[in-house]
Amino acid sequence: MLKRILIKLSGEALAGESDHGFCDATIDSISADLQTALEAGTEISLVVGGGNFWRGRVGQNVMDRVRADQIGMLATVMNAIYMSEAFKRRGIRSAVMTPMPFANITDVYDKYRALALMADGIAVFHAAGLCHPFFSTDSVAALRGAELEVDCVLYTKNGVSGVYDKLPNKVPQNEPPAKMYKTLNYNTAIAKQLQFVDGAALNILIEANTPSFVFGLDEPNGIVKACNGENLNFGTILNSTVEEEFYVNSN
Repeated sequence: MLKRILIKLSGEALAGESDHGFCDATIDSISADLQTALEAGTEISLVVGGGNFWRGRVGQNVMDRVRADQIGMLATVMNAIYMSEAFKRRGIRSAVMTPMPFANITDVYDKYRALALMADGIAVFHAAGLCHPFFSTDSVAALRGAELEVDCVLYTKNGVSGVYDKLPNKVPQNEPPAKMYKTLNYNTAIAKQLQFVDGAALNILIEANTPSFVFGLDEPNGIVKACNGENLNFGTILNSTVEEEFYVNSN
């Protein structure tokens, strides 16, 4: 069982089959998994994307990049507050932290306060990014994970099951299908320019020597199984020492 994790949840995943807003059934399923992990003793931090409200890359086409990213930061705050309330309905204690004050809406982030809350069984959301543009929520997850000295950063993905050698939905018909990695070295991922998190996130994980695990949010009890950390037969394990290995018939 992993002692302490940070999990990055995609904002789009919170919308379920829709492309906007919240799907309570999806959020309740995620909450149930996290509740099981918390009750087993894993300390949990979370970073939630904002894509169910705002995609910064789309906004950059019509406005300044800084403003587009600021809107995205606010979207992550809304998601964290909504999920915190969903947790409350299940009896899960949680706190929402941001790098700057939001009056009495959130707590200002402090590493040692976050660690104390997590040690007490309270899930901690990290919202509003770093309060600076040009940082994705993938990078924020890596940075907070490194800072909090987690055992692993879990990246849940919507629509894919792990890291592939090429984008599964963009493989020409005359080429072999994409293969999914079971294990993957960070340096290999950078050299091959594999697109599952951004380069800044990978460099932070390498510098901090923090492992990560990428898996599909549709994996039944995936979060619980990832926290158990043994005999994983799904997703992709990444660190700075492992050799690359593919799943057999992974396509």
